[in-house]
Amino acid sequence: MYESTTTPDLDRALGFAIPGKHARGRLVRLGPVLDEVLAAHAYPPAIEALLAEALTLAALIGSTLKDAGGQLTMQAQSDSGPVQLLVCDYRGGEVRGYVQFDAERLAEMPADPTLFALFGTGYLAVTFDQALTGERYQGIVPLDGDTLADAVERYFIQSEQIPTLVRLGMERGAGGCRAGGLFLQHLPEGEEGRERLHTRLDHPEWEHVAVLAQTMGIDELADAGVPLETLVWRLFNEEDEVRLLGATPLVRGCRCTPDYIAQVLAKFPPAEQREMADENGVISVDCAFCARSFPVAAAAA
Repeated sequence: MYESTTTPDLDRALGFAIPGKHARGRLVRLGPVLDEVLAAHAYPPAIEALLAEALTLAALIGSTLKDAGGQLTMQAQSDSGPVQLLVCDYRGGEVRGYVQFDAERLAEMPADPTLFALFGTGYLAVTFDQALTGERYQGIVPLDGDTLADAVERYFIQSEQIPTLVRLGMERGAGGCRAGGLFLQHLPEGEEGRERLHTRLDHPEWEHVAVLAQTMGIDELADAGVPLETLVWRLFNEEDEVRLLGATPLVRGCRCTPDYIAQVLAKFPPAEQREMADENGVISVDCAFCARSFPVAAAAA
């Protein structure tokens, strides 16, 4: 049995499997990493909550990738709500994200707007990029649930025929924002461990583990004083075997550096670089993820 600890368990993803029930899952809890991403933008509370949910989902799904160089990207888009675009991704333990929105329209919304109020008619695209094979998988589902988690569940059921359960919890206090998530999937017998799985929808084993997972409180998911291993034990301690699959540390990731941007701009001919530059011959490149501007001198004539 795992006990609670006074050491906060934050910025970590933990995988587990229940072989006897043909199920696997992930638990994630974000803290300082989440604060760092949100602090870069000074978003209003409703947008912070939306991005926090998206980042938690990206960490949950992305940490299932076996390809260390692979990337999971989530993009929610709409042309009818105050939120036009939400993008977040996960690669090798790094998470990042940003939101584009109409501040004036958002100000007319209630303090806790629904997903429909934020997006109107929109869609969620989930993309897996495999670094080793160069393959890309993408599925698109409408944003017609109550939460982004609902849309993610629908993606796995419709696009991959995988029964999936997602639970999220978030709290904000003096110590910052804390978010936790549970991601659980059913695997067909004999298929445990494969990347992409197709399964039937009528297994009583899945119904059993799903019912147990739904008892996890959102306050427990966000409670940094409870280790993720303890949450697994609380849910499934009566199962014959539960395997912990290892933990992944999570960090804020942004791939923009002055050197990287200079390398990208160097691919443009000098004439095009000068067209992009200001009167001082400087090209300013803005990064939407980290909300920073990188000045780079244009190539000389």
